Amino acid sequence: MYDLIKKAVYDDDAAIAISKMKKDVGSVVDAISELSLEETMKLGMQFKRFPLGCDLTEVVAGTCASDLELMDLLGNCRLSDMIGAPIHICAYAFSDIGEKFGMTGLDVMKKVHEIVDVPLDLDHFGVNGAMRLPKNISGCGGECYNKGPGFTECPRGRIHERLIDKELEQKADKEEWIKLASSVAVNVSSEQTGDAHAAPLSEAQDIADLAKKYGKGVESIMFVGDGYDEVITGFEKSIKLGADVVVVEGGPFNRCENTTEGFAKAIAAARILSPGKVVATNGAYENEVRAGLRSGLNMVITGFPKNHHGYMCGFEPGTARRGKFGLPRIIQIINEEFPNRGLPAQKHDLLAIATAVKLAGPDNIYPNKIGSYHVGDAHWATLVNSRMYENIELKHTLDDIVNMADGNTISLHGGRFISWVLAKELDKHVDEIIIADVDKWVLDNTVDNLQDVLNATIIPESDDKVAADKADFSIASSTMIPVKDNILKKVPNALTIV
Repeated sequence: MYDLIKKAVYDDDAAIAISKMKKDVGSVVDAISELSLEETMKLGMQFKRFPLGCDLTEVVAGTCASDLELMDLLGNCRLSDMIGAPIHICAYAFSDIGEKFGMTGLDVMKKVHEIVDVPLDLDHFGVNGAMRLPKNISGCGGECYNKGPGFTECPRGRIHERLIDKELEQKADKEEWIKLASSVAVNVSSEQTGDAHAAPLSEAQDIADLAKKYGKGVESIMFVGDGYDEVITGFEKSIKLGADVVVVEGGPFNRCENTTEGFAKAIAAARILSPGKVVATNGAYENEVRAGLRSGLNMVITGFPKNHHGYMCGFEPGTARRGKFGLPRIIQIINEEFPNRGLPAQKHDLLAIATAVKLAGPDNIYPNKIGSYHVGDAHWATLVNSRMYENIELKHTLDDIVNMADGNTISLHGGRFISWVLAKELDKHVDEIIIADVDKWVLDNTVDNLQDVLNATIIPESDDKVAADKADFSIASSTMIPVKDNILKKVPNALTIV
């Protein structure tokens, strides 16, 4: 595996081969441990590209804290929704706020669900439903992050010292929380020697199974730890419980000799091993965040003031403490690492993906495949469970588009996932499908993948006008408005799906 991974740093064919093969966690981690930091970052970014992995870069916002007013929580959620940041829900905080205002935690969850369109990511949820924690934990000032690295034990004792009686009072609401969520986070770090930090694996498995029952995405939280044995354990346990997204925590939970390199290597390994092709972090010092972004990190979980994720990403020891507003800082870090890219993803980007998901339909998207690859990634399945998805009204359904496509040679302009779904449906009716895309990597991989599984002849073409001239009918197969508009400048008669 080492030779193949070393080759994949620079060789596209080797990367494709790795993406298609069954992978042993230990072999992948072992091989990456032998790479230099520069090679590690190049490998991670290689596997962030379409179609090897998810190429989105986004922030997820923790909007809640136990001592917030309900009005402030709801305002934070509205602001996250306006900028298109999915909301990371700390169930204990929702329940604490609810208690203060004569409501249940589920009542607060319902209020948030009613006012936002972005996906809701549920965390701190256990066998009894919403976890409940004593005030010295729910209001912790973040000593471990402020003092770190490296962490050996929570300064306040066992972090999951739980108020079980309070949990049991609202246990009947357990499944209703899951139904309102888009995804649910569980924690496997108890299996990585982090039993003082996380609930037992049995609780993680219980919640992962319940999330799967209702078709929700599963995020598995693990830490970097020693950077080798504990990383292997984290990936193995995450995959076994059915995770879609891998969340890697660094900061004081990174005990590597070179913490920056250790974090980068964990992210690069996650890029190859994450089942849903999405890699996140819920805690990482600024230097780790930057190295992680350069190694293929998709998602940074950050937060509003008082939310514990507000200080867990983007700050350094001595400055990381409760009360920090991490969201703007993370946005700035992302823009410094990827200037002039319009990152992180914003609401219009999520709307474009949600439209693609609704057009393709749940039966076509991740975890389902066309050819060797999933259609989309874990984001796609998560968006199905959002109000954004529910509220989208399609210009044309998939069946409408196929029925309107007249002729025996159809050109699809835009070679990403929607073209795969359209090609699959058109394959029943036509002999030739032309894929047009200016990106050679997208074009080559789309054509190769489709030709392996479809009966029609799949023809690559880099020029939209040439493709349209050869076709009987043309379709702009992108749900991104700027891309669609650009296609129409060259192919004004193309059928549009947005």
